[in-house]
Amino acid sequence: MKKTQSRREFLRLSAAGTLGAFALSQYGCMKKVPDIGLQLYTIRDAMATDVPGSLKKVADAGYKYLELAGYADGKFYGYEPADFKKLANDLGMEILSSHTQVEAQGITLDNAQKMAEDHAKLGVKYCLQPWVVEEARTTVASWEKMVADWNKVGEIMKQHGIQFGYHNHNFEFANVEGKIPFFDIMMPQLDKNLVINELDLFWTTKAGQDPVEIIKKYPGRFQLFHMKDMYTREAPFYSTVGVKDFAPVGEGVIDFKAILAVKDIAGMKYMVVEQDLSRDGDPFGDIRKSYVNLTTKILV
Repeated sequence: MKKTQSRREFLRLSAAGTLGAFALSQYGCMKKVPDIGLQLYTIRDAMATDVPGSLKKVADAGYKYLELAGYADGKFYGYEPADFKKLANDLGMEILSSHTQVEAQGITLDNAQKMAEDHAKLGVKYCLQPWVVEEARTTVASWEKMVADWNKVGEIMKQHGIQFGYHNHNFEFANVEGKIPFFDIMMPQLDKNLVINELDLFWTTKAGQDPVEIIKKYPGRFQLFHMKDMYTREAPFYSTVGVKDFAPVGEGVIDFKAILAVKDIAGMKYMVVEQDLSRDGDPFGDIRKSYVNLTTKILV
């Protein structure tokens, strides 16, 4: 015969259940996955034809931050700064950063003021130099001039409330006149208060470098990570031409858990997914895979 539960027993069990639920909720809070950004270069073809629809798909995939790659003539993907910002915000996303002048010379002292003003209207936290044209990578002197100019650009951006930064590829690790630009010019000569680094994990690895060791060598210098995976490991190389083995995050060979284990040493504040090419021709499918892998396998 079933015993009738006393009021005291009922209250004891209820209290235990409440404490258990509280503990679980606290554990869940501790395990909360950070918001993740997407570099819109990943879906550049779609952005060229349907900006609102493309952004909707990005939001639906779970991304909360955007990193842009579509600035020209004072506009972003053809929109005035305020209008593009509203598009993103209405979808629950924040514009975190912007890669500027990807196909051109890049940020120079001549156009830095204009870029700073336009990006301030957009409300970005970071404005990033994403590329160095080939002719500017040929001598130590050319690298040193760029670094000196970037420090000046960083000061201009700072005056507008924006943090300037540099996004690497693999060519920064090539030997130039007996020096490795990344180690011998960039990191020693960049003012770390004016120019931060966005560490591209794919290109750094392709250059034969260990992101973990770089982070330990330069603590606090990498506020942004480009979360980018690759299908194959190869001998180190220093050209971006013909590279196609980009993979959704978690589908390739990069050990993201090991890298994220030193994120606090890096000073990492945000992670941004990027995939230059889709092997399957489905960039939206790939960004969904990256988000799911990050939130269910890598960041848990």
